[in-house]
Amino acid sequence: MRILLLTMYFAPDPAANANIVTALAEELVALGHEVHVVASFPHYEHNEILPEYQGKLIEHTQEGPFDIRRVYVHTGYDKKSVFGRLLQYASFGILSTYAAWRAPTYDIILTPSPPLTIGMTAYLASRLHRTPYIYNVQDIWPEVAIRLGLMTNQKAVRFFEWMERFVYRKAAAVSVISQGFFNNLRGKGVPCEKLAIIPNFVDVDFITPQPKVNHFSKAHGLDEKFVLLYAGNVGYSQSLDTVLDAAATLRDHPDIVFLIVGNGTAKEGLEQRAADLQLDNVRFFPFQPKEDLPAMMATADVSLVPLKSSISANSVPSKVLTIMASGRPVLASIDADSDVTLLLNEAKCGLAVTPDDPTALSEAILQLYAEPDRRGEMGRNGREYVETHFTPKAIAAQYNELLYRCVGNRSKTAAKPQLKHTA
Repeated sequence: MRILLLTMYFAPDPAANANIVTALAEELVALGHEVHVVASFPHYEHNEILPEYQGKLIEHTQEGPFDIRRVYVHTGYDKKSVFGRLLQYASFGILSTYAAWRAPTYDIILTPSPPLTIGMTAYLASRLHRTPYIYNVQDIWPEVAIRLGLMTNQKAVRFFEWMERFVYRKAAAVSVISQGFFNNLRGKGVPCEKLAIIPNFVDVDFITPQPKVNHFSKAHGLDEKFVLLYAGNVGYSQSLDTVLDAAATLRDHPDIVFLIVGNGTAKEGLEQRAADLQLDNVRFFPFQPKEDLPAMMATADVSLVPLKSSISANSVPSKVLTIMASGRPVLASIDADSDVTLLLNEAKCGLAVTPDDPTALSEAILQLYAEPDRRGEMGRNGREYVETHFTPKAIAAQYNELLYRCVGNRSKTAAKPQLKHTA
């Protein structure tokens, strides 16, 4: 099958979404599919297009098994600027639609969100080539932006809610990454038969349990420290202010150190607040090179997943699976009824505490700090669970079934799809 993968982020972009999408594309190629990619020029880490792509609108290359058309996106704006982000989405939408039109004929389009606007590009490309598209929901927009108070203009809210409904309605299928997402979209009227729950995955061959003392821990003086690690997008939906408050509570424990690794719209404000509070036990790092990720994850004694209250139903961090694969316990500050909480309880691989509550978070940190054997057991449980349920090969097989369902190919070599859903 010839697949057009339409995505803003594709390797070598360091966005977590890029890593998931790239790994999925590799698995689809291994299953015998021909994958063509339309993506933006790499830009995520510093909100600047990499030098080798600057001055270009579109570049067509062959990268390994992938035929890739990369396009210009607007960058360099203040990440807090809604207008700047809309310009970025608009520039990508226009140029990616043209690039998709210029791509060879394909059987189906697969497009992961965010941004929501990419669903409109998928729709236009599907009309140009008269082929169906599958819309993969990684975050539910505009609902997240509304709950965070980032989108308050009622005309804008109504417009993007209309766009959301339109994208779902026109898609041949909508894949979601959790039961909570499934329930959310069912509540918005998306037919049950159009929805498929296909979770994210983690590369268990790349992220593996490793010794705490390694080149990353040595380089940063962390061998003898109890390390609390947050790695990922430093944005508004992550409750990282709560992490700073917990760090302030625990400042009298000199061997406890908090690492915040990543970039995002909230980072500058967090760094300033940490400086104002004189939090010597908090360190900020940019995104790390891919080859250093396993050692960075292993340096942690506990990894953190903080999300603001009421956001977790609309955001399932892929970092949870990465933490589990690394063999370290997860400490989540998250709603009790979230999919993450259910996963931690089922896998017995971590703790969940009340979101936006620094006291609860600091108490849970001290509890895990005092129980190394329990931490070890949680880490082993998490690793075993992802090896059983969340490998790229297992998840790609579910996408493979969905792809064949949507194109109507019932060949003898294709398994008949059994989409997982509940009413």
